[in-house]
Amino acid sequence: MTVNTLAIIGTGIMGMGIAQIAAQAGIQVLLFDAKAGAAEQGRQSLQATLEKLAAKGKFTDEQLQSTLANLTVIENIAKIAEVDVVIEAIIENLEIKQQLFKQLESIVPAETILATNTSSLAVTAIASDCEHPERVAGFHFFNPVPLMKIVEVIPGISTKPSVVETLTSLAKRMGHLGVVAKDTPGFIVNHGGRAYGTEALKILGEGVASFEDIDLILREGAGFRMGPFELLDLTGIDVSHPVMESVYNQYYSEPRYRPHPLTRQMLIGKKLGRKVGEGFYHYTENKKQDGQKVTVDPSKQLPFKTDSDISNLSVWIGADLAEDKQQLVDYLNANGITIDDNDKPNSDSLILLAIYGDDTTNAAIRYQVNPKQAVAIDMLTDLSKHRTLMPSIVTQDNFVAQAYALFGRSNKFDKSSDEGSNVAVDATLITESTGFVAQRVIAMVINLGCDIAMQGIATPKDIDNAVKLGLGYPYGPISWGDEIGASRILLILERIHGLTGDPRYRPSPWLQRRATLGVSLFTQQNNYSG
Repeated sequence: MTVNTLAIIGTGIMGMGIAQIAAQAGIQVLLFDAKAGAAEQGRQSLQATLEKLAAKGKFTDEQLQSTLANLTVIENIAKIAEVDVVIEAIIENLEIKQQLFKQLESIVPAETILATNTSSLAVTAIASDCEHPERVAGFHFFNPVPLMKIVEVIPGISTKPSVVETLTSLAKRMGHLGVVAKDTPGFIVNHGGRAYGTEALKILGEGVASFEDIDLILREGAGFRMGPFELLDLTGIDVSHPVMESVYNQYYSEPRYRPHPLTRQMLIGKKLGRKVGEGFYHYTENKKQDGQKVTVDPSKQLPFKTDSDISNLSVWIGADLAEDKQQLVDYLNANGITIDDNDKPNSDSLILLAIYGDDTTNAAIRYQVNPKQAVAIDMLTDLSKHRTLMPSIVTQDNFVAQAYALFGRSNKFDKSSDEGSNVAVDATLITESTGFVAQRVIAMVINLGCDIAMQGIATPKDIDNAVKLGLGYPYGPISWGDEIGASRILLILERIHGLTGDPRYRPSPWLQRRATLGVSLFTQQNNYSG
């Protein structure tokens, strides 16, 4: 089916974003909103935006006029009777959506596809009162629609395959990648995004590091576009926390999706983020979406100096992986540091432990060394971008200071024009934790992606593309697991699970099997049933 005409019901930000990309693709778009004047207001706002873009040379005047000519405001919903597809983009309320779809069925012919832009409600539930649920599907875009080049196509339990095919083709025509997802809580993107914020909140709740340091580690070290607490502030706690609770409850309290009480408190206390000027961070322009973070000069908080004398330092290395040990040896040699290569470290040597999924105390016991001399270092992230150091609870201050001087000695405080404050980017000290910060978060992101694949919610490729494009991660979870190595991710999870006993960290069988066999996480098994 070729889509020539399309109706948008609901002309808010999402509805008009969809209208824009459809009109730009040459599709005739009818705009309707139940609120009088809202559709015309939405059209005028879009026209102003497009004119600004045209003035900047984003497209020609001819393209501008052609796009605007494809937009028609209607005041009577009955005028949608002959369209090929209707896309609903109204309030996230199941009862209201069900009523709307029953109304739509009374207007349009049987061959018209009815699509919902729902982000959190079951497509099957929305279609449950329809006479023809087979033509109803989810068509979930992300804000801002023109820039977020991904859309989830979600068949309900009765949806015909041809409907899915038509919507997937329509997405491509509008310049977006359509990924097919099962009708499950959170679909792909909102489901796959549960690991990032919830694990960061758990780390914060355990007192492992400040939210500023967690953001720094994950942004600078792991390569995320934004730290989790920056992202929560941007999205808004009033948006993020209900989604956390919704997915958790819909999966019958699955530990992997467990929310944290802190965001519930912030929601109650109305510390919602940028939109109100205060969330995890304070913002200089209250109630402004573009408010800038106010940070504290970290030079006033550094526990140790980076210019301590380490000329006589000797370092003993214990590493889970030979490649990590070699990297540390090369680093020490380049910095003129003596390496203690005895079977057992000297009593005055700094013990450096490159470990995965462990804490410093247990690692020291495992390596049969003195935990008072031990500092662990996270080798999962690029040392040239950031270093995370973790002493044990009994590590003596002189050894902590040595480690900090060794890995933070190149620390420079660069003036950031964006943030207006000085930011240290080379080394962060954290309190003891099973699995550092980046290891925990990245392993949970990858493990959840694998679990989504195991549930058959989408193909591994679609999961990867949806999460990367929809959430802006440096990699999709499946390819990230392959990049790091499935066996390394499995080791992190198994150790954290073993040390904590928390089922939240149990490895997905999808990950376990492929790590054990040494094959790509994209590897799929043939379905022999039926």
